[in-house]
Amino acid sequence: MKKDIHPDYHTVTVKMTDGTTFETKTTWGKEGDTLSLDIDPTVHPAWTGGSSRLMDAGGRVSKFKKKYEGLGF
Repeated sequence: MKKDIHPDYHTVTVKMTDGTTFETKTTWGKEGDTLSLDIDPTVHPAWTGGSSRLMDAGGRVSKFKKKYEGLGF
């Protein structure tokens, strides 16, 4: 194998939306970084059965609804 062609594989901390954390190995970021999730299995409708609603991050959902409000949806 060629040397120095593979990305650095290191440990990072993943912070879930409820504040819990866990460590995992990844090529994302740098050693010791924290990855904060906006959506994770505890809040996403695909895992919760659709009973919870996604949070509107940055007003995207309301902007979409306003843009297409006259189309009869």
